[in-house]
Amino acid sequence: MRRTAPVANAVGLLAGYALDRLLGDPRRWHPVAGFGQAAGALERRLYRPDRTAGAVFTALAVGGPVLLGAAAAAATRRRPVTRAVLVAAGTWTVLGGRTLRHEATVMGGALRDGDLPAARRRLGHLCGRDPSTLGESGLARATVESVAENTSDAVVAPLVWGAVAGLPGLLGYRAANTLDAMVGHRSARYARFGTPAARLDDLLNLVPSRLTGLLTIAVAPVANGDRERAWQVWRRDRNDHPSPNAGQCEAAMAGALGVRLGGRNVYFGRSEVRPFLGDGPRPEARHLKRAARISGAVGLAALGLAAAYPLTVGRLAAAVGRRGLSAAVSRRGLAGAVSRRRPGAVVAGSGR
Repeated sequence: MRRTAPVANAVGLLAGYALDRLLGDPRRWHPVAGFGQAAGALERRLYRPDRTAGAVFTALAVGGPVLLGAAAAAATRRRPVTRAVLVAAGTWTVLGGRTLRHEATVMGGALRDGDLPAARRRLGHLCGRDPSTLGESGLARATVESVAENTSDAVVAPLVWGAVAGLPGLLGYRAANTLDAMVGHRSARYARFGTPAARLDDLLNLVPSRLTGLLTIAVAPVANGDRERAWQVWRRDRNDHPSPNAGQCEAAMAGALGVRLGGRNVYFGRSEVRPFLGDGPRPEARHLKRAARISGAVGLAALGLAAAYPLTVGRLAAAVGRRGLSAAVSRRGLAGAVSRRRPGAVVAGSGR
């Protein structure tokens, strides 16, 4: 049974990715939207402008899906087919690769047609910037940056955590990432309450974001990009971004496309000035199709790694863990036996 669970997880990841690739996000009754509504109701009950309340909120909102996933995994321990179906459904639910690429394609079409009002309306599907004053270059830059970052958030990171922790990893990661989008941004209301959610999301994305950057460099030629230039820009600029993770993805994308990202971003009610990432011209409509192609190739590469992990590194780690636990139990049992025998041995040796 220990051998079938990793296979079931790998098959589930492959099937779930295929469903997302073919169907995209469900148009109605999306489980993530339902979770967002439940989290919003919980926030209204627990909200106070301090980090302790935010930590309790984050623990409850993320812990619930993790426990649900763990219960489902335990219930299907001896049912590999059912396990694979559940992992496939969970993977399909938490991935957003097809939708991300679709939004980039639609935005590119609107910009090529010169339809700025349509492009501005569409930007809200990708990020929270105020589009009212953005022209083609600003809209294209926002799209490229969103595609780069969300390739990690919506594709690579869910696959990584699904590979490492199965169904609990898939559901827990998506819950944490959703909370970050809800309360993790800088605002007067969430300056302290949202900090625990933001920090948890940062922690969960440390490895996936860097993997996304490396995979972006590796697949750059699929969009006529230069691996060497992408590598140089990534190494030079990846830590200049205020986010510990977004810069990893955006710097690699900037190098792969040969464009310059960063600059002033205007949100509703506030603005930020970010360092420049990459060299070359500002993004244009023609770059969006290439960015979507890179995003798709990164997703496929991450899928291959994620599906292989349960059958290779994951299985080895589990075997080492079981062996270490068995050795620890054996040592404890031996120590207990020696301590129990010692008084008797003294008595026998005394000849009494």
